[in-house]
Amino acid sequence: MATTTTAKRKAKKKSVIKRIRLTERRTVINRKRKGSLRAQVKKFRRALDSGDAARVQELLKPTLSGLDRAARKGILHRNTAARTKSRLLQRYNSLQEKAQPAA
Repeated sequence: MATTTTAKRKAKKKSVIKRIRLTERRTVINRKRKGSLRAQVKKFRRALDSGDAARVQELLKPTLSGLDRAARKGILHRNTAARTKSRLLQRYNSLQEKAQPAA
């Protein structure tokens, strides 16, 4: 768990001490979730760069739902999640257009 400074622990009120404890716990959880989300987005971007349509299709749904979940839980701001999704989908759509022959 996250370490605390002794200055924080000098708080007298029980409620303040509890809030500090809860904040530390949530910080650890949020960092873990944000890190795994970053890894998922990186995987998706690498697949886009490689042009592997099957791999991109496989990673699309979990990546987008992960961004939505992070926004819902307050790990990312909702506009940040929306912007990231939009940019990823633009690249995904351009890959799809390249894969289809022009008629």
